[in-house]
Amino acid sequence: MADIKLTLVVACALVDTDKRVLIAQRPEGKALAGLWEFPGGKLEPGERPEETLIRELHEEIGITVKEACLAPLTFASHGYDSFHLLMPLYICRRWEGDVIAREGQKLAWVRANKLRDYPMPPADIPLIPHLIDLLI
Repeated sequence: MADIKLTLVVACALVDTDKRVLIAQRPEGKALAGLWEFPGGKLEPGERPEETLIRELHEEIGITVKEACLAPLTFASHGYDSFHLLMPLYICRRWEGDVIAREGQKLAWVRANKLRDYPMPPADIPLIPHLIDLLI
């Protein structure tokens, strides 16, 4: 059996006071362009998942998140053709600053039971029922 690379990516379900979840559309030129996903990104060497989220949320959407406001919710494990993705999903209800698309991506605040209306990468889809259970 060939060695499959394990890729660790961390994602966050930001939940506003109306119980809507933030999703971002992957920009043109990136893998899976046009699909919607939860904000987050790959861990840098020596980084913990919470540190990655704090960094990525600031870089991507301009908000400041404290580690104490990140709670692990569930995770996705999905085999793509060239790698296997392991993606913890955290939930966050408190942050500082306004959500702004800093990388030209489209953003949408969506009710959990409407997330399936947005095309998502295969790894993100199994996360939706967990958010529905929590927020509906």
